[in-house]
Order: sequence, then structure tokens, then C-alpha cells
Amino acid sequence: MAQSQAQLPHPPLEGAQLVIGTIAVSLAVFMNVLDTSIANVSIPSISGDLGVSSDQGTWVITSFAVANAISVPLTGWLTDRIGQVRLFMASIVLFVISSWMCGLSPNLPFLLASRVLQGAVAGPMIPLSQTLLLASYPRAKAPMALSMWAMTTLIAPVAGPILGGWISDNISWPWIFYVNIPVGIIAALATWAIFRNRDSVIKKAPIDMVGLVLLITWVGSLQVMLDKGKDLDWFSSTTVVVLALTAVIALAFFIVWELTDKHPVVDLSLFKLRNFTGGTVALAIGYGLYFGNLVLLPLWLQTDIGYTATDAGLVMAPVGVFAIILSPLTGKILPRTDPRYISTASFLVFALCFWMRSRYTTGVDTYSLMLPTLIQGIGMAGFFIPLVSITLSGLPGNRIPAASGLSNFVRIMCGGIGTSIFETAWDHRSILHHAQLTEHANAYNPVFNQSVTQMGGIGLSQSQAYGLVNSMTTQQAAQLGVNDLFYISAGIFVALIALIWVTKPERAGGDSAAAASAAH
Repeated sequence: MAQSQAQLPHPPLEGAQLVIGTIAVSLAVFMNVLDTSIANVSIPSISGDLGVSSDQGTWVITSFAVANAISVPLTGWLTDRIGQVRLFMASIVLFVISSWMCGLSPNLPFLLASRVLQGAVAGPMIPLSQTLLLASYPRAKAPMALSMWAMTTLIAPVAGPILGGWISDNISWPWIFYVNIPVGIIAALATWAIFRNRDSVIKKAPIDMVGLVLLITWVGSLQVMLDKGKDLDWFSSTTVVVLALTAVIALAFFIVWELTDKHPVVDLSLFKLRNFTGGTVALAIGYGLYFGNLVLLPLWLQTDIGYTATDAGLVMAPVGVFAIILSPLTGKILPRTDPRYISTASFLVFALCFWMRSRYTTGVDTYSLMLPTLIQGIGMAGFFIPLVSITLSGLPGNRIPAASGLSNFVRIMCGGIGTSIFETAWDHRSILHHAQLTEHANAYNPVFNQSVTQMGGIGLSQSQAYGLVNSMTTQQAAQLGVNDLFYISAGIFVALIALIWVTKPERAGGDSAAAASAAH
């Protein structure tokens, strides 16, 4: 009898408890999402302080993303074994501890280990925050709960670059992690006070250990290969070849095992469904492009254009303006329209923004930098919810958690991989453009000779003039490199629209709340 009562859904919260519970869950989500973007503008500061290159510094971002991607599919199994509230509490507490460890890091390996732990414990936090929030509100007010949750996830990426830049410029980079400690403590105490008697039933669910080991092996090998490839000259290095072979072989075994195991850690059979495949791939590649550019833009501004971390963060800030204003509108019109129209408009806006950025020059002004970012907020408002609605369309309720977990896993993994690819591609394109530009810097080029003569006229020696020309060439090559990536990103976003229209979403009102709740 007690067991059957425990399985009954908890009644919605009311009054002050509802307010405090909503704030507690929102603070945890804010802290989590903030950490995915706060380090972006601080990479040069972290790299310089720890004595590593900027491309090694980006491991701070990718290590978090990969660990996060691996832990997301385990949320369902861990919830069954531990309970929703206990797992959510454990995630918050461990996130605070790992943030403290990140701030104390004396070197890059220790920082990366701390970020891996931080990303791993962050995995269950966002799915469980949605679950707890939806269970706290009456069913009729579910859209309001999800709207408040979405606002939190949109404000945090805006605040992250600004806060991270200001902290890096005015205090020191460890404080980008220390800021999580008071927020996490408040969130943990409030969560326990409100939700401690609202935990889910614990079940002894089996775990697919073979699948989990294979998952960690192929994802980890792939990410390390992408991160170390540039330093080791890619496939001329035995290490890179071994990592690539390990990733391919482990992935092949992983696919076969997961398709045949009774309790797979990842339900790959979902990819047989047209809507799930089209929606997931479009969302994952789009997110990888977005996140890769989100890292690339502030890094370029700081290393080549002379921006401070604070200024680079402020350039990224306008993305939240239209995103926050228009997201509630998207939620209102989505049930009454085809989500493919909204997703198509969103991808076209992203393509426009990246095309505008591909026109940048080394003398770019602040207005030209901020305008595409402002417009990009329009695309962000229609990016997540419609695509997740397409992905989960037509699925029975019992398959939605697995589908949401797999879709999130692919998306988060693509975010980490996108960062690595963009870093490597920028370096390669910059080297290519530098070689092409220096071909014209010779004694047979009258323009080059005239420039050197003019530099001599202002007191520079020939070697100083050559050094200045090389410096200008390096800056121009870096500029052309980022322009290439912006232009390619615009083209890919346009191409992804075809994937959206391969799907045929069903109008299923019963699943709308569940679909919306899986937006992240």
C-alpha cells in the first residue's frame, strides 16, 4: 500500500513554496548554463596564467562539454537508482565542489580534471530541473513554468561572457568558478527545504556497463584526437592515428552492442524514426556551429583585434535581447503552427548573421560587431523549442525520456567537437592565408617596396619594417581565416534547412509539454 502511494504524483506546490522552489531550481540551472559560457572570454587569461597556448586553453571548454555529454544519457538510470531530488541535490553539491577545485587549479591538467568532474555532475541537473519544475506547477500552468525556465537558460549565456570578461580583467580568472559557490549553496539549501519530501520512487535498474565503457572510450578518444591533432600535426602522428582508430572501432562496437542489448545506455533504435533523426541532426549540427562560433569570436577579438575580455563579452551580450523578448512568443504560437516554419526562419537568421560576420575587416567597429549578435537573438528564440518538438513528435510518452537524453547527448557532444574543429580550422586557414599573402611580399612587388620605403622614412630599419609587415600580415591572415569559417557556417545553416523538411511532425497536444521541457 505504501509503495502504491509513493508512486502517486505529488500535488503541485502553492504559495511561498512554489516561489522558493522555482527560484531554487532556476538558480541551479543558471549556475550550470552560466558555466558553459563564462569561460569563453577568459581563455586567453587562463592560458597566459597557466603558461599554455590558447588552443590548449580551449580544452577548458571542450573537457566540460564532453564529460557533460557522456553523463546526460545516464540521467534516467541514475534517477531510478537514487531518486530525482537526491540526484539533483548531489549534482548541485558536487558542482559547487568541482567549481572550487577549478578555481584552485595550479596547472592545466588539474584544471581539466576538475572541469571533467564539473561537466559530469552537471549532466543530470538540467533534465531534472525541468522534471521538478513541471511537477511543481498545475498541468494547465506548465507553459508558464517552461517559459520561466527558458528565460533562465537564455539570460545565463548573456551574463556569462560579460561576467567572465569583467572578472578576468578586474579580479582574476579563478573567480569565474568561485562565483558558483554562493549560488550553489543557496540553490542546494532551498531545493532541500522545498523538495526533500517529493522524491521519486527508487528502482534497481540494470546498467549497461559495456555500453557505458564503449561510450566513454569513443567519445573521449575522438575529443582528445580533435584537441591534440593540431599540436601533433594530425595523422603524421602515431598518437593521433591510434586515437582515431580507437574512436572508430569503439564506435562500431558501441553501435552494434546498443542495438542488441536489452537495457542499452543509449537507445539507438530511435534513429530509425524520421522525425527524431532529422530533428536531432539539424539541432546538433546547428548547435555545434553556434557554439564553435561562440568560442571563436571572442578569442579572435582578444588575440588579434586587441579587445579586452570585458569588451569581448559585451560584444556577445546583445544576443539575449531578442531571445528573451521573443521566446515567450515562440511558446505561444508553436502549438498553432508547423514548427518547421519557425525552425527554417531561425536557421535563415543564423545564416544571415554569419554572412554579415564574414564581411569583417581588421578595422571592424563595435557597431558592426554587435549588430549581427543582436539579430542572432531572433534566431535563438526559435532554435531549441521547435526542433525538439519535431524530434519528439509522435513518440509515445514512455520513449520521450530516452529520446530526450539521446538528443541532448548528440547536441552537447557536437558543441564540444564544434569548438575543437573551429579552433583547428581557424589555425589552418590562417596559415594558408599567411602563406598566400607573403608570396607578394618580395622585392619584385612595387607596392611592397613602397611600403618598406615609407616605413624607413619614419625611422624604421629594414628589419623592423619587415617585422611590422609580417605582424600586419599575420593579423590579416587571422582575419581572413575567421571570415572563411563565418561564411562556411552561413552555408551549412542554409543546407540544414533541407533536414528540417525531411521530417513530418505530428500535431500531438499531449506531448507538447514533454517536448518543450526537453528543450535543453
